[in-house]
Amino acid sequence: MHDGRSPWRPVTAAYNGPTVRALFPGSFDPVTTGHLDVIVRGAPLFEELWIGVGRNSAKQPLFSVEERLELLAAVVAAAGVRARVVAFTGLVVEFARAQGIGCLLRGLRGGGDLDYELPMAQLNRRLEPRVETLFLAPAPEHACVSARWVRDVGRHGGNLTGLVPDCIRAAVERRLREGADRD
Repeated sequence: MHDGRSPWRPVTAAYNGPTVRALFPGSFDPVTTGHLDVIVRGAPLFEELWIGVGRNSAKQPLFSVEERLELLAAVVAAAGVRARVVAFTGLVVEFARAQGIGCLLRGLRGGGDLDYELPMAQLNRRLEPRVETLFLAPAPEHACVSARWVRDVGRHGGNLTGLVPDCIRAAVERRLREGADRD
C-alpha cells in the first residue's frame, strides 16, 4: 500500500486494487497440454478465470469455434478447474474491458513468444491502461508444445500423448486423420 513516503507507486494510473477476473485468450486449435498447464496454474491466482476463444475469419481452423468451446469445456471439467469458457470477436482488450476483466493471462514458452507477446501487451496497455497482462511460464515439460506443432505431428500420424489432454486426444486425432484423408 502506498503511504506517501514509499517510492513505489502502481504503474497503472487507474489502479483500483487487485483484479478478481482474468481472461486467458487464444485460438485453442486444438487445446494443448501447455494451454491446460496455464489454465490449471493460472486459475488459483484469480477469483474468476475466463478462457476466451477468439474468432478469426482470416484463419482456416482445424475445429470450429463451437467445437473448440466444447473441447475446452471438457478439458476444464476433467481438470476440475473452475473457469468460464467463452467466445469473443474483435480486439481482446476491448472484450476484456466490456466484461470488466482486469487482467489478460498469457503463456510464454520462450523468447519467440516474448517477441510476439510483449509488443501486443504494450499495445493493449495503450488501448486500455486498466487491463494488465500477466505472463506465466509453462512447466518445463510443456515448453515445447504448441497447437501448430500438435497439428503437424498429428497430420503425420505421430503420437499426441502428452501434447493434448487425454480427455480430448481421440477427438483431435480423429479430426487430424479426417484432414489427412482429404489431402
